[in-house]
Amino acid sequence: MTSSVSVDPVPVDPVPVDPVPVGSGPGRPAGARTIEEILARARARLDRVTPEQAFGEQRTGAVLVDIRPAWQRAEQGEIPGSTVIERNHLEWRLDPASDSRLPSVAGYDQRVIVFCVEGYTSSLAAAALHELGLSRATDIDGGYRAWAAAGLPTAPATAATATIAPGAVPAG
Repeated sequence: MTSSVSVDPVPVDPVPVDPVPVGSGPGRPAGARTIEEILARARARLDRVTPEQAFGEQRTGAVLVDIRPAWQRAEQGEIPGSTVIERNHLEWRLDPASDSRLPSVAGYDQRVIVFCVEGYTSSLAAAALHELGLSRATDIDGGYRAWAAAGLPTAPATAATATIAPGAVPAG
């Protein structure tokens, strides 16, 4: 099986596509997993919540953590009352043993609900929080898009209804 790659209207020689099934064959290091396998393993550790469940838990003290980058928040909006911690700072801001943790991090039993755009990256992030000992961490199934589609509260990022953690870039 081959595919063509082109730049502008000038055709380039076809590039062969590896016919070896995913998960086997030469070139794949021993122990390597596909992103689908990694995601399934991460989600197996989580008790994922619906947007409605997350909304109810937020109202009773759970921390909703938005890990989307500024450009996505500017484009899509934000969840009022959430805390923005960009993905590359997440573990440092939420690890109860870290000198860089947020002052609001109460301990290892804190309920943290992470969300991204559609619930993929947030599953991996929530599983990473489990590695830190935050065993009640989870994510929103379907992410921000599912939250908005459920008609739950959202606001333009310019409304500044979310808390921006140190190191996170404000949207808008």
